[in-house]
Amino acid sequence: MNALSERPDFWNDPEKAQKLMRERNKLDAGVNAILSLERDLRDSLELAEMAEAEGDESLVNEAHETLKQAQARAAKAELEALLSGEADGNDAYVEFNSGAGGTESQDWAEMLLRMYSRWAQARGYKVELLEEQAGDTAGIKSATILVQGENAYGWLKTEAGVHRLVRISPYDSNARRHTSFASVWVYPKIDESIDIEINEKDVRVDTYRSSGAGGQHVNKTDSAVRLTHIPTGIVVACQSERSQHKNRAAAWDMLRARLYEAELQKREAEAQKLEDSKTEIGWGRQIRSYVLQPYQMVKDLRTGVETSDTQGVLDGDLDQFMAASLAARVSGAGEKAVEDID
Repeated sequence: MNALSERPDFWNDPEKAQKLMRERNKLDAGVNAILSLERDLRDSLELAEMAEAEGDESLVNEAHETLKQAQARAAKAELEALLSGEADGNDAYVEFNSGAGGTESQDWAEMLLRMYSRWAQARGYKVELLEEQAGDTAGIKSATILVQGENAYGWLKTEAGVHRLVRISPYDSNARRHTSFASVWVYPKIDESIDIEINEKDVRVDTYRSSGAGGQHVNKTDSAVRLTHIPTGIVVACQSERSQHKNRAAAWDMLRARLYEAELQKREAEAQKLEDSKTEIGWGRQIRSYVLQPYQMVKDLRTGVETSDTQGVLDGDLDQFMAASLAARVSGAGEKAVEDID
């Protein structure tokens, strides 16, 4: 790959060149991680042997700390190595929908949008808002973002499902405790090398006026596009561009991605013989509870991982939940790896 990237005609096909460079950087990072771990292990053992021979307790402690850090990095690398699915390395679309409950659920859906956006930005990923339907009073009814970065789909695919919030509602004048639900749906962005055939007769196309901040930002034409795939019931929408043509093209990309993700889930279901691994997200498919009252606790109902740092989680600290879910998905994946990374 290094040799290919140095050829004079390498950038004649920018799309192909970027794809190769992305793969090269991924391999380079993996190789360097292993070489770094080997070097740290060797140096720490040599330092420990020398420190013990000289009776230097401070050097022994230094070697021990270096080994602990290397262990944590190795555990993280082991989990990242589990991201070997067909589309794990791809960018990801993340779709949010509020549940029943009006303003309270719509506010919760917006909190989830913020939580995943902050998680992505903390990892150096790019986040693009593609579509948003504002709530009646506050929050959002629905939204879709595109998360761009290495292994974005591989990490985020573990987050699909229904999320439950328990708190004292800021919209209740009697300060009563409310339970709200919102769903998160994740599917990979696919490139042109993956051919997804869609019969245009099976797709209903609707255009509507984009919602916006008001004033000069109000879109006075029906530039937003919504596509409904009638056989599957899948609906996608895009309003991020002022041009209906660009929104239509983006919406078709999203629809192809949704259908591709549905096929991936179908294969996984057949491989694992799990009849329920692919269903439409429903309010009975709860994966995580976020309790802010009467106590502070976020608990993943699939893996049992929990934390009392609710504010940290809502600010995007989700790695412990994703790591546990990812490890649980892979046969024989070490619960030990999750313990190590904790």
